[in-house]
Amino acid sequence: MAPLLENQLQRVKVLHEQDLAAGHGAVYLPYALERKYPQAAREWGWQYLFPARDTSSDPLSGAVRRHHVDPAVVNKAIKVASRKAGLTKVVSAHTFRHSFATHLLQRGTDIRTIQALLGHQDVRTTMIYTHILQQGGHGVPSPLDDLPMQGMPGAPLAKP
Repeated sequence: MAPLLENQLQRVKVLHEQDLAAGHGAVYLPYALERKYPQAAREWGWQYLFPARDTSSDPLSGAVRRHHVDPAVVNKAIKVASRKAGLTKVVSAHTFRHSFATHLLQRGTDIRTIQALLGHQDVRTTMIYTHILQQGGHGVPSPLDDLPMQGMPGAPLAKP
């Protein structure tokens, strides 16, 4: 995974440098941030990890900027990939969101943590994912499973 991320960062950095050379290279920052840090919008650290393919002109200010990739582009790529993989189910980015939340629950992650990660205002929205598990108490890992077994009665002896 790290090489893929590094490759993406290198690609985006080259794109950002090209935008700067063309007199652009800024991203939109909320007014207070733009005012407090006037150069931040052009800095590498503020650039999108997944930028749009093309720049666009801000209708209010006229500034030419590169925004983040449109979610529709991501969903189209997922749709193409799922078709190539021979899947018959409808798959979208939202499918991955559900899968992420479900797997976190299966691993015993606290529901409030999942709520925060998903950005849900109300925990009841997050609780929808719990019906998928239907494991009862059998799917809950015991805290004892995390304890080292060495020296416990019946535990295998450590090899010298």
